Amino acid sequence: MGNETLAKKATPPGWPRISSSIFYDDAPRAIDWICKVFGFEVRLKVEGDEGEIIHSELTFGDGLLMVGSAGLMREERTHQLPARSPKSIDGSNTQTLCIFVDDVDAHCAHAKESGAKILDEPATHDYGEEYWADRTYRVLDPEGHHWWFMQRVKGPGA
Repeated sequence: MGNETLAKKATPPGWPRISSSIFYDDAPRAIDWICKVFGFEVRLKVEGDEGEIIHSELTFGDGLLMVGSAGLMREERTHQLPARSPKSIDGSNTQTLCIFVDDVDAHCAHAKESGAKILDEPATHDYGEEYWADRTYRVLDPEGHHWWFMQRVKGPGA
């Protein structure tokens, strides 16, 4: 079965075809940090009785990221999600987040001014004549998630 068979219908309004969820030990603080440092906006935030994040939706352009409290188990689920932050598992990551921005250098400068730990400064990576070149930088958030911010500078989609 091909992609054209599985992804024909439009998504619900405001939802991209693919979105990701990431988990933090201190999700409320992480949401504030992601918005301040990276420019995301809170679309929805559902807090539990003790301030934990049951569900949230952060937007960046047409992208959507859900942030939740790590270790939160929902009783109504048949199979529990063993969600952890990288901080709680010795910094290991099972995913990285890649976000296209309009100006990667300006975005990096803002992140750095906001106190973010830049792991890789902006650099251009050229994948050859038949492909493209992207300018990217990598940043580490306070709980160990790696984020890549990219700007297409040559080739398809530039």
